Amino acid sequence: MLTLAADIDVLARFGRALADPIRCRILLALRTAPAYPADLADALEISRTRLSNHLACLRDCGLVVTTPDGRRTRYELADERLG
Repeated sequence: MLTLAADIDVLARFGRALADPIRCRILLALRTAPAYPADLADALEISRTRLSNHLACLRDCGLVVTTPDGRRTRYELADERLG
């Protein structure tokens, strides 16, 4: 029964992540290559603050991960199968 509860939680987080069109656009942008937030904001034509909130949701849902790169942070899909 514990596994079922964990599976339900994963599905709920996945559904929450995909419930917003901007988060879907971010995931689609990251499927081709990792990116930096400033570049994603420019490509998606949204503010960096708005993008930051969406990236936080995607991180919390376990769909994207961060990689430090000097003073910058690069985002990529947590699992290449998501692409």
